[in-house]
Amino acid sequence: MSEEAIRFAGVTAGYGELAAVRNLSFAVRRGELVGVIGPNGSGKSTLIRLMSGVLHPWQGAIEILGKPLARYRSRELGQRVAVVPQETTITFPFSVTEVVLFGRTPHLGSFGFERERDLAAARQAMERTDVAPLANRLITELSGGERQRVILARALAQEPEILLLDEPSAFLDIRHQVEIYDLLRDLKNDGITVVTVLHDLNLAALYCERVILLDRGEVARDGSPTEVMTYTMLTRVYGTDVYVTVNDVTQTLNVLPLSRPHRQRLRRFGDR
Repeated sequence: MSEEAIRFAGVTAGYGELAAVRNLSFAVRRGELVGVIGPNGSGKSTLIRLMSGVLHPWQGAIEILGKPLARYRSRELGQRVAVVPQETTITFPFSVTEVVLFGRTPHLGSFGFERERDLAAARQAMERTDVAPLANRLITELSGGERQRVILARALAQEPEILLLDEPSAFLDIRHQVEIYDLLRDLKNDGITVVTVLHDLNLAALYCERVILLDRGEVARDGSPTEVMTYTMLTRVYGTDVYVTVNDVTQTLNVLPLSRPHRQRLRRFGDR
C-alpha cells in the first residue's frame, strides 16, 4: 500500500485559456493534516477541485491512494474522497437528516435504499459535527454556520479516507471554528487524510502539521508552519507587512496584519 494519499506531478490546470495553477509537484502522506494557504486568486480552490476530480489537469498527473485519479469511476472515488466546498446551494427544503444521508450515495446498493449501516453513519456524522439536535430541521431554515456544519456531516457520512475542505470555517463563530478544527485533528488521528484551504493563518499554524503556501498558482513554500509562515515569506506573498510571533500558551505562531500607520512605522525603522 502506498504511504501517499495524494501525489501531484507537474500539474498545470485552469479555466478557459487561463492557467490557475502551474507545474505543481508535491505529495500528501496518509493520515496527514495539511493546510493550503495563500492570497485570493493563488489557486487554493483550484487545488481542491483537482484533488476531487472536478477539474482535470492540462499537464501532469495526479494519483489518489496510489492510483491515477483518471482511472477512478465516480462511485469508487466517492467512497474514498469527500469534499466540503466553500459554498453549497440547497434550495429544496430537505431535512438535515436527508442532506446528511446524501453522503451515503456512493455506498448504496443497486436499489438506492438506505440500510441500517447508512443510517448509523449519518447519525454518527451529525453527532460529531454537533448538528444532531437539528436532525428534523429544514436545511433552508438554518443559518450559514449551521448549514456548513451539516455539509461537513454529509462529507463524514461518506466515511472517506481523504477529506478535502475549502474554507470549512468561513461562516462559523470562534467557538465553532475551533470545534471544527478540533474535529479535523481527531479525524487525522483516526487515520483520515485531511487537506483544508484556510484564509486564517492562525488556525493554520495552530492545527496544521504542514502548510502549503501558494503564490500565483505555484508552490511558494511547503513545510511546517514555522518553516513557511515567516515574516519575509508572508510579506512577499501577501503583499503587506505582518507581525509574526509565538503564542505563549500554544507555542504556535500568531500572525497579525499591520495597519497603515504601523506599516509606515516599520518601513521607517527599516530605512535606518
